[in-house]
Amino acid sequence: MKIKEAVFLVSNTDWQKCPAPDRPEYAFIGRSNVGKSSLINSLVRRKDLAKTSQTPGKTQLINHFSVDNSWYLVDLPGYGYAKLSKSEREKFEPMIFGYLENRPNLICTFVLVDIRHDPMSIDLEFMTQLTEAGVPFYLVFTKADKLSKSQVEPKVKKYRDGFLQFFSEMPKYFVTSSVDGVGRDEIAEAIGELNADFRGVRR
Repeated sequence: MKIKEAVFLVSNTDWQKCPAPDRPEYAFIGRSNVGKSSLINSLVRRKDLAKTSQTPGKTQLINHFSVDNSWYLVDLPGYGYAKLSKSEREKFEPMIFGYLENRPNLICTFVLVDIRHDPMSIDLEFMTQLTEAGVPFYLVFTKADKLSKSQVEPKVKKYRDGFLQFFSEMPKYFVTSSVDGVGRDEIAEAIGELNADFRGVRR
């Protein structure tokens, strides 16, 4: 699937104020500084759609983008912001899970993790919450350009081994790099396949 156009629509703090759930929707989320905005920009082949920053935690709203006028891409606030106050962090979780658990046309959530790191408790806890809430998700390894090609597969295997200590099976996953575009076509194709099966809201 080729992505031709992506435009910003609206930002919200309340899932009930999001655009009408009239098309399939895909959310992207990850820990602070995982490279989420860069991945989104790489996926839609634009440099400035999602705002990137050297300061982690800049995404603090539910940001909706329309892609080819046929599906929604959602840039969600992340988790694990060490530099935010406790009260600021506590307001994000209800907003994020209010959206994830209630958005009727949300088909899949792409959870981003840095491929350089072993499974981290904060990521595993978040994915456990998704599983318990019945929210489908795919795993996206980011920053593959930071490793040599020979290091990538051992890192994925180590992550898989750690993941399977807590889950019964590994979700569909993608190895990506926003620097050289690795993985973006595979993500686009996966979204295209899910779009083809879209029959309306999931619940």
